[in-house]
Amino acid sequence: MKFQHLETIRSLAVVGATGIVGKEFLGLLTEHRLAIPLIKLLASEDSAGETMEVCDREVPVELLTAAAFEGIEVAFFSVPNDITRHFAPIAVKAGCIVVDDSSTFRMDPNVPLVIPEVNGAVLRDFSGLLMATPNCSTTPLAMVLKPFIEAYGLKRVVVSTYQSVSGAGTKAYQELSDQAAALLNGMPVEKNVFPHQIAFNCLPQIGPATDNGNCEEEEKVVRETRKILAMPDLKISATTVRVPTFCGHGLSVNIEFQKPFDSTEELREILDDSDGIQVLDKPENQIYPTNVEAIGSDPVFVGRLRRDYSVPSGINLWVISDNLRKGAALNSLQILETLYNYRRMV
Repeated sequence: MKFQHLETIRSLAVVGATGIVGKEFLGLLTEHRLAIPLIKLLASEDSAGETMEVCDREVPVELLTAAAFEGIEVAFFSVPNDITRHFAPIAVKAGCIVVDDSSTFRMDPNVPLVIPEVNGAVLRDFSGLLMATPNCSTTPLAMVLKPFIEAYGLKRVVVSTYQSVSGAGTKAYQELSDQAAALLNGMPVEKNVFPHQIAFNCLPQIGPATDNGNCEEEEKVVRETRKILAMPDLKISATTVRVPTFCGHGLSVNIEFQKPFDSTEELREILDDSDGIQVLDKPENQIYPTNVEAIGSDPVFVGRLRRDYSVPSGINLWVISDNLRKGAALNSLQILETLYNYRRMV
């Protein structure tokens, strides 16, 4: 994967640089040798004054303030909604191109919600400055659904997620580690991030409950998928579960098509030919994607693809991806690459 158009960026601010996604974003800059001349690392008072290594140089962490965006070309945000809601408009007013990883602006009709492999064309004529990257479970789901739309049509989608603790941030990651260590040593656990013990447990609710009975995460998956696919009436139902893994979000997906398909092999071929997707599907040899394959990898992995015999034209499949990379930081870099490519063509 190349980011040749991002080499023209002269200045970049990373808001939430010391967070778990911010660190992944900076790691990708180093991995792809994107030696942007000016990089500003912005964070809260707790982290200001630290230094971080980015592209083989030590960069200080500065306090996030309104003045920090003056003269900055691009800003990546990965901070809580209230901070984003306050500072993102300030960055835009200062002339920054902003990619936001929070849910603050995702459903704003004036803000593109982008997965480049799925709907990157929405940036072709986009002249604004604020874009959003989707929820870390929405992204792999939409990527798997998109290749089937033209060939078979979507009648109904049911998805259950198996979301790792890193999706809830650094403190959640640490809480799983601490609880697992405590339990393995016969000690009581402490709960600070999650409402229940997360170690060796599954929590079938992510975020507060909404008025319709879904939880907040389930609403995100449903609404964001419809927006990205430009299918506002898509019949889709989600159940989101937090599981005791450190990284990698899994999805069990049931798709009912409008049109029949001849064989599951043709579906595998469609997925295998799709950008950003890798099929690992030989269950007779115990070959299917797991968290181990996903962590640190760019693709969305698909396996366990099989016919659903309860409906005329349906399939079940398993999807997993690195929620910190394609689910957040990598997709954000791809959004910028896509935008800069289109604007170079103008």
